Amino acid sequence: MFQNTGIGIGSNFNRRRTRESRDSTIVAITDKQTKSLLRERDSKIAALEKEVLGLQNKISTLDKEQAMITGGQRRGKKGLTPYGNTVRVSTSKCSAKRRQMISEKNRMGRNASISTQAVLNSLPDETSPKEALINRIQDMFRSPNEHVGYLKSEQFAKDLLKLNKKVKTILEDEPRCVFLQSPAYVFGDIHGNLEDLHFFSDNVWNLGMALTAGNFVFLGDYVDRGMSCLEVVAYLLAMKLMLPQKVFLLRGNHETRDVNGWEEHYGNRSFIYQCRERFGDEMGYKVWEMTNSTFDRMPLAAVIDQDIFCVHGGIPRPISDSSVEGGRIKDILNVSKVAGINPPYEHEVDEYQQVASDCIWSDPASEDQENNNVDRRSGYGDSLRGGGAICFGHKAVTNFLQQQGFSYIMRAHEAHAEGVAVSKGARVFTVFSTSKDHNQGNNAMAGCILIDFDKMQVINRSPAYRNQYVHRRDSVSLAMLSEAEIKERVQLGLVEGYTAEEAGEEEFEEEEWEEFDEDDLNTSREEMDSSVDEDEEYVLDDRRKSSVDPNMTAASPPGSTHGSHDFDVEGSGMLAKKIDFTGVDSTVRRKKRDKGGFSAITEADEEDEESTVNGEEDDNNMFDETESENYEPGASTTMSPALKKFSL
Repeated sequence: MFQNTGIGIGSNFNRRRTRESRDSTIVAITDKQTKSLLRERDSKIAALEKEVLGLQNKISTLDKEQAMITGGQRRGKKGLTPYGNTVRVSTSKCSAKRRQMISEKNRMGRNASISTQAVLNSLPDETSPKEALINRIQDMFRSPNEHVGYLKSEQFAKDLLKLNKKVKTILEDEPRCVFLQSPAYVFGDIHGNLEDLHFFSDNVWNLGMALTAGNFVFLGDYVDRGMSCLEVVAYLLAMKLMLPQKVFLLRGNHETRDVNGWEEHYGNRSFIYQCRERFGDEMGYKVWEMTNSTFDRMPLAAVIDQDIFCVHGGIPRPISDSSVEGGRIKDILNVSKVAGINPPYEHEVDEYQQVASDCIWSDPASEDQENNNVDRRSGYGDSLRGGGAICFGHKAVTNFLQQQGFSYIMRAHEAHAEGVAVSKGARVFTVFSTSKDHNQGNNAMAGCILIDFDKMQVINRSPAYRNQYVHRRDSVSLAMLSEAEIKERVQLGLVEGYTAEEAGEEEFEEEEWEEFDEDDLNTSREEMDSSVDEDEEYVLDDRRKSSVDPNMTAASPPGSTHGSHDFDVEGSGMLAKKIDFTGVDSTVRRKKRDKGGFSAITEADEEDEESTVNGEEDDNNMFDETESENYEPGASTTMSPALKKFSL
């Protein structure tokens, strides 16, 4: 009883120590209950000590923060309050009236910001005429319905003349075959189709070409057939002017005077008709001629990664020994920097005029042509287009790819409802980037190809895609427009569904030109005349016969999808065939991707490399050398919804 009470009252029994001769002895407590009570007390003491220490630290922190706040309020007023020092010239108050500089310190507020903005706004615009020109074209392209007045104005005509004058010099400095590296987007025929060009703008370079990785290669045929030829040409030339090392414009057969000036054949969809209808006979002819002068300087071909040959029509016939270094690429490089082709200039050499014609006019041979018309030794034959155009078969493709060390050929020139077609053992790609104006049916698609090192990707516009630029005549968005405004948009290609008679085309009146205040647009008649007459040193020879006579050629080889104007794919009930891309072998491309810069023309011998060039492929491959003869270049594919991609 005493023991329990003593332990509960006193704490000296925890550890009782006695000192004897400098030695300490610990008296052990053996009672279990006592030990547990002591441990409980010690833990409470430790917890309280920890809490006290935490409170002390918190107090110390708060003291420091309070000191900083107090000191900051004393010392920070002057630093945080915005003051501005102004210097002005004043006159002294003394009789001498001396001029003196006075410095004033005033507190700045919202009024100062407004004043500063007003001063900045009053400064002259330092935008260069070149940037202003590009900005106007880009604004028009983004919202053509809001720039109807501009599209029919003299300002637009002057902008086109200036664009051509500036871009001509850029194109003339480029070789006739340009060399570039991937990634690169390859586009086929556009034919004045602003709607499909908008599709690619919205889905391929929606941040702008400048901010989109890779290069852009257009394979020609920008004009004719569509109703927006001037807008398409203006936009592409503006992009070339802005990004000369990123945008490459190749030449097609419609970039020749004999074709885009053939008003009797194309009617109101011909380029020359749209120039004259939009700007009048005199100014329209100047715009047409100046644009064709730019077309004369466009390159004929491009080579991507020293592996993919890009051209509008096809591979040219050799005019020299194929064993000579450079081969056909050297032939293309030797074409005149300024070539009229159809018709040719007086200075053009017949041999190289043939090379240029082959590049823009030739087609892959059909199965029937391979069997009956194609020369077995050369691989070339007469095209079904007629007029002197040629076709190239398996033998020509194999020889060209082996001699140049390439793997693939990418071309345009033929309409395909699927946007992209593969032929000749999966070595020839045909790209078509417009879905309208070629009687391919309402389900036709526009396509392009992305080349990304050892991969190729097909991008197609689905028929389900709709944009906000081109409307049908029954569209609700046109309900608030007058009949005259609708007809005006029909003539600009912004409203479709009207016949030529319903459009009510009227004669052009020059009095309707609008006036603009920009100084850089006040181009005199003399300046415009001089810009057109700069090519006087180059004389077109209308009496000279071209390698290909456009007046004797068909729009496409008879029987092809391009020429089947009476064939409705949608109404035919035919099921589209699926393109099998397994025949596309990227082994060679993987080996070539790490190569350095381009040599002048040729590559090292690559006979030991496996390639589709020799036509030796697996038996299970639908694109082998034998089965490919039965493969139709127009084989279609089903793609959906609005944007469909295939990785090759």
